[in-house]
Formats: sequence, C-alpha cells, structure tokens
Amino acid sequence: MRPRYRQVGSLRCKQPARPPNGRSSVSETSSADLVIVANRLPVDRIVDADGEVRWQTSPGGLVTALEPVIRAARGAWVGWPGSADVALDPFEVDGMTLIPMTLSASDVELYYEGFSNDTIWPLYHDVIAPPRYRRIWWEAYERVNRRFAEAAAAAVAPGGTVWVHDYQLQLVPRLVRELRPDVTIGYFHHIPFPAYGLYSQLPWRRQVLDGLLGADVIGFQRVADAGNFLRAVRRQLPYPTNKSRVIVTDASGMQRSVTAKPFPISIDVAEYQQIAQRPEVIARAAEIRQELGNPRAILLGVDRLDYTKGIRHRLKAFGELLQDGQLSVTDVALVQVASPSRERVAAYMQLRDEIELTVGRINGVFDTTGHTAIRYLHHSYPRDEMVALYLAADVMLVTALRDGMNLVAKEYVAVRGDTGGVLVLSEFAGAADQLQGALLINPHDIDGMKDAMMVAVNMPHADQTRRMRAMQRRLKRDDVAAWAEAFLQELHAHDRTPHADA
Repeated sequence: MRPRYRQVGSLRCKQPARPPNGRSSVSETSSADLVIVANRLPVDRIVDADGEVRWQTSPGGLVTALEPVIRAARGAWVGWPGSADVALDPFEVDGMTLIPMTLSASDVELYYEGFSNDTIWPLYHDVIAPPRYRRIWWEAYERVNRRFAEAAAAAVAPGGTVWVHDYQLQLVPRLVRELRPDVTIGYFHHIPFPAYGLYSQLPWRRQVLDGLLGADVIGFQRVADAGNFLRAVRRQLPYPTNKSRVIVTDASGMQRSVTAKPFPISIDVAEYQQIAQRPEVIARAAEIRQELGNPRAILLGVDRLDYTKGIRHRLKAFGELLQDGQLSVTDVALVQVASPSRERVAAYMQLRDEIELTVGRINGVFDTTGHTAIRYLHHSYPRDEMVALYLAADVMLVTALRDGMNLVAKEYVAVRGDTGGVLVLSEFAGAADQLQGALLINPHDIDGMKDAMMVAVNMPHADQTRRMRAMQRRLKRDDVAAWAEAFLQELHAHDRTPHADA
C-alpha cells in the first residue's frame, strides 16, 4: 500500500536566516539521497508584525506529493524562497532539508519574469500571447540554471537521485550530469511542450533540448507532449529515437538511454474528500449559495489570472447566454475566482484590464438590485474556502486554451461525491485525457461552449452522479501518490538499465 501523503501546516523553521557567525544549522556539504530542484521552495516565508520569521507550507500538488518522499529518503529541496535579495542558509522544516537559492532583483526580472514567463511560457502555450526573445534574458536563464545545478550537485549523495521540476530549470539536468555523472537524474515538465512548428521559433532550441536530455527520465503530462519533444529531438539533434527512448552520445563518446514519456500529475484525493466532509466547510458552502441569492444554478471558474485559462472566452459565452435569454440572473450566477499572477508582466496587466472591463459591462447590463450576473473575485483563497466553493457550485467551468494538466478540474471532481455537479472541460487541458465524464469543449468555439453550459445547467441529477462517480474512480486510482511512485519507479528502473546502445 502506498504511504498516504499529508499536508503540513504552518511551521517554524529551525534556521530562518543566516546567524551572525555565518554558520548554518545544516551542513553546506551534507549529502541527500534525493534532491528535488524546483524554482520555488515548498514553503512560504512569512514575516509577522513583530518581525519574527515563520515558514508556511505552500499549497499545491507538487508539495503534497513530494514532501513525504523527501522525508522518507533523507532528501533535500533546492529552490527560491520567493523574495529577491534574500540570503538564507540551508535549514530544516519538519524533517525536510531546504536549500534556498538567492535571486537578485535582476535575476527575477531577467530569468523569471523575462525568459521563463515572457519567452518560454507563451511559446509553450501555443503562442496565445507572442513570446519575446531577448539575449539578455537567455544569458540570465543560463546563469541561474547553473547556480541551481551547482547547489543540487553539492547536496546529492554519491549515487543519489536528483529530480528537477519544470520549465524554469530546463538546463539543470545537463548541468548536474556534467558536475555529478554518478547520480540518477529525472525531470518533470509540468506545462505543455509545443508542437515542433512552434518550438522551432526558439533561438536556443538546441541548447534547451540538450539540457533536458541530461536527465535519465523526462516526464510529461500528456502523450502528445512527449511526442512533441521527441519530434523536436529528431529534427534538431543527431540522436536516434526508438518509441519513448533517445540514445544520447556524451562528449566522451559514451552512449546512454533517455526515456521520455507521460506521467500525468494528480491530487491527493483523500485529503480533498476529508475537507469536503467537515461540517464547517459544508456550512460555508450553504452560506455561499445564500449570499448569491440561492440561484437555481451556480457556475464557477477558478483560475490564475492568465491568458492561457480562457477566462475571456468563458465570460463571452456567459454574456451571450444572458443576452439570448437562455439564462437569467435570477436563476443562474457565475462566480469567477481569478487569483493574481505575474502582475508586473505587461501581458498580464492588459489581461486584467480586459477581464474587469468585460465583467463590468456584463454586470452593468444584466444585474438587478437583488442579483449579480458575475461575482468576480480577484483574490487567492485558502484551501477550505476553495472546497466550499466547489461544493456550492453546480457547474465547474475549466475552459483553458492550453493547459498542462489543470488540477482545479480534478479538485472539483474529488469533492463532489453523490452531490452531483457537472464539469465543463476544455479538450486542450491535460485533465481531459483522464476525466472522460466531463462535457468536453473546444473553448475557441463560443457556440459550442454555450451549448455545453446549457446542457450542464439542465442535466438531470442521476446523469450528474453517474458521470462524477466514474471520474472519481479514475482519480482515486491515479492520485498524486501514484504519480510520484510511477515516476520514481521508472527512474530507479532506468538506473539499472545498462547505459549502452539500447
């Protein structure tokens, strides 16, 4: 039986900052059997009003999945604490060794906001917004990736494992291999990998592919993403491929096999179900419905404020349904949670303006004194409040234009139980491969989305529960624990494969 993964609450660190003598509570040369490398640490640094520092576990599936693995494996996590120019020594939180990376304000601007989020993010999401290619950003990306790799190489034990995560660190696998050829290296790509016709635009396309191929196993969310990566390798690099394997020849002439295949990430289903059963969460869901005027149906969207999420398309479809008279604000309300995201990036500032103007226009036309068409919430909310919103909502709208997975869709399904509910899900989200009980849509087809929304609002309860139960069975089988276990098993099995002409 797999160990259950649990969320750690607010925790105080043993070593919140560099002490006056410059010594750390964790040895700079300590070795870990497993090192996780991600852009962010799994904890958020909170400074209280009295100046005391505490660390709170970050929300999200990745932390939930990997936290117990690290503790069990005597592991460490390399990542950025989230603030510029904050220098911290390695410290421990609840049995996890955390190795903070210091990023200057320039690093944040060039490596993170620039190359990661203004070049790679739009390019890998089908160029929904135009990517920008700036050499100074690429140089910063190389520089920061090397620092992450050096920290991981210094932390990992002889013969240990390094597991790198996501698009901000695509060069790290190769750099770690150069520094530590004795270790096993995995990489997981959380966002889509684009088709070759788009990927080929990247001026540094070969360098990125070569960086990823430093890993022994490269994981993707969908079969299509792995296929896009392998096609890019065949077009750009002189390495033969065979199904999911690439035969890489290192500078020394030695050959080794790299596996590239899908490992769709998931959530801790049991935890979400436990939250949904708490009396105070159930009461809060009822309170939300009452605050909205107890409409016949509540539609819900929960997204980061990002141009990939299809929020504008969703609002357009809902507005037209009101205009056509198919829906009425006295019967149906839309709640849109749009958590702040990358607020210093120009494309995101423009997106926020457009969405808020659209919400204001629709509400101005269709609101009554007792009913609001769209309740727009530009906030982040704690997990309990999100689960209450899921319980209150009759229809969940996940209309992403492109998404690696979209865990919100899985969270909604996990908590619904026998209460029914309908998931309207974009076919361009990775979750569509697994949640076949959803109403699948093409978010670019506004008429098709409107039809799906009307089917969802009017679906009989028996059909809702039948679909939900089927999707929940799939989620329980393929939860976040299964995801982590499958990837690590593949990685460890690969380590026993002879590095020869496979």
